[in-house]
Amino acid sequence: MSKGLPETRTDAAMSELVPEPRPKPAVPMKPVSINSNLLGYIGIDTIIEQMRKKTMKTGFDFNIMVVGQSGLGKSTLVNTLFKSQVSRKASSWNREEKIPKTVEIKAIGHVIEEGGVKMKLTVIDTPGFGDQINNENCWEPIEKYINEQYEKFLKEEVNIARKKRIPDTRVHCCLYFISPTGHSLRPLDLEFMKHLSKVVNIIPVIAKADTMTLEEKSEFKQRVRKELEVNGIEFYPQKEFDEDLEDKTENDKIRQESMPFAVVGSDKEYQVNGKRVLGRKTPWGIIEVENLNHCEFALLRDFVIRTHLQDLKEVTHNIHYETYRAKRLNDNGGLPPGEGLLGTVLPPVPATPCPTAE
Repeated sequence: MSKGLPETRTDAAMSELVPEPRPKPAVPMKPVSINSNLLGYIGIDTIIEQMRKKTMKTGFDFNIMVVGQSGLGKSTLVNTLFKSQVSRKASSWNREEKIPKTVEIKAIGHVIEEGGVKMKLTVIDTPGFGDQINNENCWEPIEKYINEQYEKFLKEEVNIARKKRIPDTRVHCCLYFISPTGHSLRPLDLEFMKHLSKVVNIIPVIAKADTMTLEEKSEFKQRVRKELEVNGIEFYPQKEFDEDLEDKTENDKIRQESMPFAVVGSDKEYQVNGKRVLGRKTPWGIIEVENLNHCEFALLRDFVIRTHLQDLKEVTHNIHYETYRAKRLNDNGGLPPGEGLLGTVLPPVPATPCPTAE
């Protein structure tokens, strides 16, 4: 009996050290394997239709900003893009009048409906820059405006009793208008885009492309892409945000061939081959806005509205807004805005002087 006692203790100790095998989970780890064994229709595929119906009821927001020097037709192009007078209130002017010059940052909202889908479109029109005597830090008012929209969203988000649907005034897309010089980007353009690209999705656009020949346009586009790359300026779609090989292939083609879009804008219609088309009348004929042989407006429209609109919103929320939110909370010691010393909008980051326009 005494000889068997130590052996029993050793066995007991060993049984404590060796864990019992865990039972296998009842649910398979790879649910893909059971798809082919479904005994009947479940209805998972209807979630897309459910989402569509909900979106059609509530609608969605899209906020687009136009930036560039004076006289490049920023307001006209946005009107052309959405086929309506969205950059100015209809009561202030008519199609025959010249669009008034923008003198301050102004957001104008419109509800556009197509095929039962409602979109609340807000166009943020900015003053032309580069024609002032002193252009130092000329991007700051625009950068401040963009950050203020992030701040508004953040304050709503951290409220204990927050709204069911937070109003979204964040800038989802910034069309940056480049003058069709045919030479190179101005130092002012480079400095401006360098600052804005850190806080918003920038899409570079060559305005009034009909002032250049096809050869000049092609060479200028290549030169602009090279200058942006050399200066470390990232435009949308950014390379690091490509989600998969399909996205990368599609976006590489856009980055290497389409960007910057060379466009022509017009609010006026003309008769061409029995059809009414938007265009610009010149001594040698009509430049058709939506004709790919004349300009790349149709490519820009498809890119912004038909293929990348939702992604523009997602990158704004998941990247630009998250960057702002993390910095804000970190600077505030982890407290929501308004509960610490930093209850107001952050002051603009000190910047290097902006070169005078050439």
